[in-house]
Amino acid sequence: MPKMPLKLFNYLTRQTEDFKPIGDIVGLYTCGPTVYDYVHIGNWRTFVFEDILKRVLVFGGFGVKHIMNLTDIDDKVIKKAQELKIPINDLTNKYSYAFFEDLEKLNILRADLYPRATASIDSMIKLIEKLLDKGFAYKGEDGVYFSVEKFKNYGKLSQLEKRDLKKGARVSSDEYDKESWTDFALWKFKREGEPGWSAPFGEGRPGWHIECSAMSMNELGETFDIHAGAIDLLFPHHENEIAQSEAATGKKFVNVWMEGEHLLVDGAKMAKRDKNIFTLGDVIKKGFDPLALRYLFLTAHYRSKLNFTWESLQSAQNALNNLRAEVAGWDDPKIGCADYEINFKKAISEDLDMPKAVAIMWNLVRDDCPSSAKHRSILVMDEVLGLGLDKIKKSEVSEEVHELIEKRLQFRLAGDYENADKIRSKLEKMGIELEDTPDGTKWKTSLK
Repeated sequence: MPKMPLKLFNYLTRQTEDFKPIGDIVGLYTCGPTVYDYVHIGNWRTFVFEDILKRVLVFGGFGVKHIMNLTDIDDKVIKKAQELKIPINDLTNKYSYAFFEDLEKLNILRADLYPRATASIDSMIKLIEKLLDKGFAYKGEDGVYFSVEKFKNYGKLSQLEKRDLKKGARVSSDEYDKESWTDFALWKFKREGEPGWSAPFGEGRPGWHIECSAMSMNELGETFDIHAGAIDLLFPHHENEIAQSEAATGKKFVNVWMEGEHLLVDGAKMAKRDKNIFTLGDVIKKGFDPLALRYLFLTAHYRSKLNFTWESLQSAQNALNNLRAEVAGWDDPKIGCADYEINFKKAISEDLDMPKAVAIMWNLVRDDCPSSAKHRSILVMDEVLGLGLDKIKKSEVSEEVHELIEKRLQFRLAGDYENADKIRSKLEKMGIELEDTPDGTKWKTSLK
């Protein structure tokens, strides 16, 4: 069966390219969460982008093997466990469970495998041994380091050669100055109070960067199709992955690198000091449907910054409610609207142009073609959008609307206009417009 033509922006070349997989199954690796805290909405934007990527590949007829790691050992994990005075496993198990719970709420498809760093230590040790044998790594007093100068193509992903960066000394920290290039830790020798694993080069634990190289190549091979993550991982994390992987194997590590842009909050980057870091739990506590957040993410291209505000989330909630109300009133799906489906496929195949795809979806909703045809086509589109429209029952939304309208009518008849207006406001937030006429109250969805 022919595959859907697909163009993807490759950060390695800084060009939009025709996607050509290595084999029959697309190898997809996405950087997963560090499970030391609840995932914030900026991370969720990245994970939804990666979910859309996977859905588009599957929609286009590609087989996909998707691997997402769980980082359950690094500097942040150790520090948090020490602060709470609890075993590391207790900490990481708690937040791994929370991550998977939230994954379901956002309707994100599960990866085929979620390797944990602590279960992949042997692969990391073997990779580090190769780097030592080939002279790309060396032992320092506190660990094993990768020698950046030994790898000629260092900087090709983040285009360091085009930036005026200072050279730094070697660093043991997993995260460091993004304005310098430096030798980085592959293995950190055991320190008091920290976990350690036996290795030929000394007892200790892995550095963060080596984890993804080992886990991805262990599951997908030494060269695979797509590596995706957030733009802030471009340097140094993804750059270091390339260096250590290609130095060890002598082969190209990944063909296509895809990076999702930042989510801003009220126009600013998320930072603890600004108290503008929100989790999915915060969104739910404010009364929003998690899928409203997913819908909001779809309104901006993954390579464009998106500004989150509570007002923009409310608009997304309204739009989602409108959509559900429309679909709930449609006849059972039959033959679809071919032109709309063709245009939708074209949009998603052009580097995942979801804003355009969403606009096409709304044009379909507003069209006067039979609702049974619209219903079929919107379910096809939702295979990529992931808004759960297949779960909407025909009477589900309209029954709730009718109950509220009837309740409002009773308040009006009793002269209780204050409570009647409160129901009107509630319905407006649900995307329902009311019109009081001599023939009674009429309602319609306010399409965005």
